[in-house]
Amino acid sequence: MTEALLILADGTTFEGEAIGHLPDDGVATGEVVFNTVLSGYQEVITDPSYAGQVITFTYPHIGNYGVADADDESRRPFCRGVVVRDLARRPSSWRAADDLGSWLTRHRVPGVAGIDTRRLTRHIREAGSMPCAFGTADERVLKEAAQNEPGTDGVDLVATVTTAEPYVVEGGPIRVVAYDFGIKSSILRLLREIATVEVVPASTPADAVLERAPDGVFLSNGPGDPAAVTYAVDAIRGLLGEVPVFGICLGHQLLGTALGGSTYKLKFGHHGGNHPVRRLATGGVEITSQNHNYAVGEGSVSTADVTHLNLNDGVVEGLRCRDIPAFSVQYHPEAGPGPHDARYLFAEFADLIAKNT
Repeated sequence: MTEALLILADGTTFEGEAIGHLPDDGVATGEVVFNTVLSGYQEVITDPSYAGQVITFTYPHIGNYGVADADDESRRPFCRGVVVRDLARRPSSWRAADDLGSWLTRHRVPGVAGIDTRRLTRHIREAGSMPCAFGTADERVLKEAAQNEPGTDGVDLVATVTTAEPYVVEGGPIRVVAYDFGIKSSILRLLREIATVEVVPASTPADAVLERAPDGVFLSNGPGDPAAVTYAVDAIRGLLGEVPVFGICLGHQLLGTALGGSTYKLKFGHHGGNHPVRRLATGGVEITSQNHNYAVGEGSVSTADVTHLNLNDGVVEGLRCRDIPAFSVQYHPEAGPGPHDARYLFAEFADLIAKNT
């Protein structure tokens, strides 16, 4: 066991042991958040939306069924690190190709185990998400690193995760262009059921998309502050009214911004697989998978109706434009991991395209 410390920017300190990749200088930094899923840890770690962040798992026992290649949500993990209470050393599953600790090492993801994640989560809920540093370095070095870590505010993290070149995922009969702001594999699996999808880099301008003559445009999830991704907002403005648009997570925030809305940072974000959301059209409640630190301001988009609300805190979870074919949701209907209550939204996208072609 190699002793390690986790130190938050406000000086709060936790003792644990190092797991995964060990940085040469013994220091790893990022913005610490917590996720409440009970399983699906591999999908969470490989979600590009966690770029710049350190993931704390609230469930105490992580890694018990190992890892499998089929569960990756992207080409590699983009998170800065992971924090767990107990790391399972021996996975028990016929699907397991490796144990989580070895997998973290192979992907150069640092981590710390043995942390009182209950205490850490309570602190984040009270004080908010904040920068942190962890590792095997001296306490003074780690404290200084935590205080110097800038966090995610105002940082364009999308540029660090997006694809470098366009690529095509063969599927259904309609044609969709998907912006890769940090797109997940499970989203592509569901999109291909209705469409052949061309995935394009986040910086692709609107005219380059319209030249492809798509039947619809999809705006993916992604990491960080939507206010830092101005080029995407400009592109979306050029697409609205020209082609049906569907956005998820960061795509929802960028659509809201393109429509003239505002965004703000939540105190500690929504990260987990059990968030209740009310679908206003029916009054029904969906249990949803969520992963975001920013949200669209209530009442800030005058040309769209709110379609979904978070029942925990009232955050806007869905928008639908009144005069143009465009809608979005803040949560993750593809789940991966999480419940499948909201997968109907992909069929709604297909229906929207059918009505506007």
